[in-house]
Amino acid sequence: MIIFGIDPGLNKTGVGVLELADNNNSFRCVDYTVLKNKSSLSTIDKIAEITDSLSKYVKRYSPLYAAVEESFYSVNVKTAISLGMARGAIISTLLSHSVKVFQFTALQIKKSVVGYGKADKNQVKKMVEMQLNISLDNVLNDVSDALACGICLAIFLKGKLYDKLY
Repeated sequence: MIIFGIDPGLNKTGVGVLELADNNNSFRCVDYTVLKNKSSLSTIDKIAEITDSLSKYVKRYSPLYAAVEESFYSVNVKTAISLGMARGAIISTLLSHSVKVFQFTALQIKKSVVGYGKADKNQVKKMVEMQLNISLDNVLNDVSDALACGICLAIFLKGKLYDKLY
C-alpha cells in the first residue's frame, strides 16, 4: 500500500512517498520530492502549480492515504492565509483523486517519530533517516518533514498511534 506524507507550503511543498507492507508491520521510502514555486509567481499561479505537480505524483504512485501536516498558528496573518490556501489546494487535489486524507499536528508527528513532541528539525531528520534507513544529507527540511508526516500516518494505520497521541 502506498501512502503520502505532505509538508505543505506555498513556495515549497515536501512530498514523501512510503510503501507499507501488506501486514502493515513495516514501511519503506519509495520516493520524495519538493514541489518548488518561483517566488515571482502570483499566489493563484503557485496554487495552480502545486495542484498540477501533486496530481502528477498522485497519478504516478496511486496512494490510498495521505497525511498533511496541520497549520501552526502564525503571528503573520498573510503567511497563515497563504499556508491555508496551499493546504486547501493540496487536500482538494488529493480528494479529487479519491485519496483518503488525514491531518496531524507537528506535535503529533514529532511525538510519533521521535517520541518527543517538542523535538527540533535535526532530531526529526535523524529519526526519519534511521527509521527509513536512508540519508537525507543536503536535502531540504521539507522532505524530512514530509517523510515524518508519512511515518506518523504509517504508525497510525498500524493502529499503534491512537493511544500514544490521545
